[in-house]
Amino acid sequence: MNSFSYNKAENTTDAVADLTGHTNSKYIAGGTNLIDLMKENVERPDHLTDISQLAPSTAEDTKDGGLRLSAFATNASTAYDQKVAGRYPLLSRAILAGASPQLRNMATNGGNLFQRTRCYYFYDIQTPCNKREPGTGCGAYDNYNRIHAILGTSEQCIATHPSDMCVALAALDARINVTGPDGERIVEFADFHRLPGDMPHLDNNLKPGELVTSIDLPPNSLTHFTYLKLRDRQSYAFALVSVAVGLELDGDIVKDVRLALGGVAHKPWRDKEAEELLKGKTATPQNFALVADKVLATAKGFGHNTFKITLAKRAIVRALTDALNNK
Repeated sequence: MNSFSYNKAENTTDAVADLTGHTNSKYIAGGTNLIDLMKENVERPDHLTDISQLAPSTAEDTKDGGLRLSAFATNASTAYDQKVAGRYPLLSRAILAGASPQLRNMATNGGNLFQRTRCYYFYDIQTPCNKREPGTGCGAYDNYNRIHAILGTSEQCIATHPSDMCVALAALDARINVTGPDGERIVEFADFHRLPGDMPHLDNNLKPGELVTSIDLPPNSLTHFTYLKLRDRQSYAFALVSVAVGLELDGDIVKDVRLALGGVAHKPWRDKEAEELLKGKTATPQNFALVADKVLATAKGFGHNTFKITLAKRAIVRALTDALNNK
């Protein structure tokens, strides 16, 4: 780990000014991902701006009937918040499916959005990785790639986004509130993370110096839900495939559906055209399978991870079926 300077910010204005006043600087809150990356010399910031003391708070009601989550609150406090667990159980369950209790007690909501891939080539500085060092190549593309992406890939990168929380946020149409050198703005969750394209080293669409301050959840009409996470072991493992599902039903007719996947792409994956196929239809395994085929229509395997295509289709059908019995 390289040497670095450090400052603890007192408020968001102080945090933005401190970060932008230094070159090669990073925000740090819980540090559950950044510190690991620094230890492995993947990240080598010269300065850290500590935002861990920026007023973590419980979830707050918004004027439109939704909920605002503090970016500085921990994952654990958010998952167990009565408003979150009662009104957005899909999010609560997704958070609790991730990491371990110790990590959830440290990790923040804002930090969860910024998790970097767990690709083994990204973490191994002796191997080529366009995400870590642009222009060196993708070590996973023609090598062992069991955990890698099958949707939205490019020749430059086939890494996956590791978050569970973000899969639920994608399904819930969350909005991200940020502040930075140019003031405040709102980013739709679907526009927050990037696909790799020819710039896989960029994980998101934030501008330099911008800081996530809160996450807004719109009013929730979904009455049936599930979060399904398929992984190599029952706990403390990243998803091979995960599925966040929310349904609004009128009898056995689907009025509304939200469906997002994790473990399959460089960002949480949502296909709204596939969702439209189910609206107004009967909630049956046959119709669920049509949706699954649409979601995976453009999927591409790279040898060791080709099994994920079939796994994801089956996971979608299972998650939609399980959601019928979850309220």
